[in-house]
Amino acid sequence: QVQLAESGGGLVQPGGSLRLSCAASGLIFSISAMGWYRQAPGKQRELVATITSGGITNYADSVKGRFTISRDNARTVFLQMNSLKPEDTAVYYCNVITRSRNYWGQGTQVTVSS
Repeated sequence: QVQLAESGGGLVQPGGSLRLSCAASGLIFSISAMGWYRQAPGKQRELVATITSGGITNYADSVKGRFTISRDNARTVFLQMNSLKPEDTAVYYCNVITRSRNYWGQGTQVTVSS
């Protein structure tokens, strides 16, 4: 059983910060990349940021300069979100890619509102 434990979501005012965490556990091997996606009501799920096993990062244009993806080991990934905007409001999903399949977390709600 593979599980992705997500945490760190919540309600924050515009301009504030949040840090999301995702820890993979269970029988999972050969992780090639981890990342974050988000989905707002009525919209498609979109890429936010990814990081490969080699440390290469990729960001959506809308979050460049504000968000930072990082990891402290091969199974844990973080997303530091600064200067948050109302348009960042969405459910954020952790994603793990292996050589055979991909996995998704349950999602954590991020709401940016005054």
